Amino acid sequence: MIKRILAMMTAVVLLGASAQTLAAQSRVVYHINDSAGQALAGLRNIRNQLDVAPDTKVIVVTHANGIDFLMTTYKDADKVGPLVSALASRGVEFEVCEITLKNRGIGKDDFMLEANFVPSGVVRITELQHEGYAYLKP
Repeated sequence: MIKRILAMMTAVVLLGASAQTLAAQSRVVYHINDSAGQALAGLRNIRNQLDVAPDTKVIVVTHANGIDFLMTTYKDADKVGPLVSALASRGVEFEVCEITLKNRGIGKDDFMLEANFVPSGVVRITELQHEGYAYLKP
């Protein structure tokens, strides 16, 4: 009887640990600070990740030149725009650093509808990592 109780307790502990591991793995922050070198690859990586693990919570945090791909005037808007829209419809959040906007003299109305704004991109990444988000930089 004691062996049975110990086995059940072990199973409960292991299931709890597995659930915690899965929860930690299901949240990801993608860091983009160079649109030309990272945006398209990052968007494709996110699409692939969601195709395999559709319940993953994904937040894309952009700053510096990484904000450009979310602008309506981006040179490759015809390539990235449909990907951004499709990913946003799957729950992906796109966040733009307001410090970058200020430093570059850019207004919020220059961005796709999918863009959200945060006071600081690097502070936001730090917060998300502290909350257990995995960090990926394409």
